[in-house]
Amino acid sequence: MGQYLTDLMNAELTFYIGRERYERNDNNVVNYRNGGYNRHFTLKGIGEVRVKVPRDRNGEYKTSVLPRSRQYEDQIREDISVMFLTGVSTRTLSLMSNRLVGRSLSHEEVSKANLTLTEGVEKWRNRDLSKESVKYLFLDGVIFDMRIGGGVEKVPVLVAIGVTEAGHKLVLGLQ
Repeated sequence: MGQYLTDLMNAELTFYIGRERYERNDNNVVNYRNGGYNRHFTLKGIGEVRVKVPRDRNGEYKTSVLPRSRQYEDQIREDISVMFLTGVSTRTLSLMSNRLVGRSLSHEEVSKANLTLTEGVEKWRNRDLSKESVKYLFLDGVIFDMRIGGGVEKVPVLVAIGVTEAGHKLVLGLQ
């Protein structure tokens, strides 16, 4: 699979430069192939593969085959986030990752994968509610045990639930 991805990126660079390897053209184009660098990338169901990402001399070529600055594909990040949401800790996910993904992920990588969850929650919390026709409003609190710093603390969470004129319940916010 690594060789296949490497060949795909080489074909992409050939198209970008406009000529095959070692082929010269009559135009005064100064951009050429300029070697490549090794990179590891983890694919779901396959594990870690080694690829060689080609470069051009001008440094303008950017591959669309592999996402930039990512070590694993988005499906793995989504799976990690789902497991995290079900209550699996970042350290436990780190220990399980070798069997699940094909390579060990540090607990910092697991935390970074979950940053998109935080961004999604903040986007949801700041959404526009002006178009919602809420007839009734219920406020309630619930207490969760959360790991903060080096210990576990009880954290109260306020929940606002609205009931629309059609009778549908709608979670308006959490704080």
